[in-house]
Amino acid sequence: MVVVVFRTRLRPDADLALLGALGKRMYELASTMPGFRSYKEYAASDGESLAVVEFETLQDTARWREHAEHRAAQEQGRKTYFLEYRIQVCEQVREHRGP
Repeated sequence: MVVVVFRTRLRPDADLALLGALGKRMYELASTMPGFRSYKEYAASDGESLAVVEFETLQDTARWREHAEHRAAQEQGRKTYFLEYRIQVCEQVREHRGP
């Protein structure tokens, strides 16, 4: 499994309604991609947002990264919404689950 960690801080003038609609569309699209497993989003009290996206393989992750509509959303995010961002792509080493 591959985990993509997407950390962002928004510009003060970011239109949250438009960003929310874009995020909803990206989730709809990503969830139809081969190898998609899950998506979760979190917000910290210091203003940072975190999204955790899971795919089966690095190839699945690369297909999502290169999807035309996703590429356009990435560019829009850089120009319009994000003050800063950081993306980490991680391969799972092990997993433990409880009862």
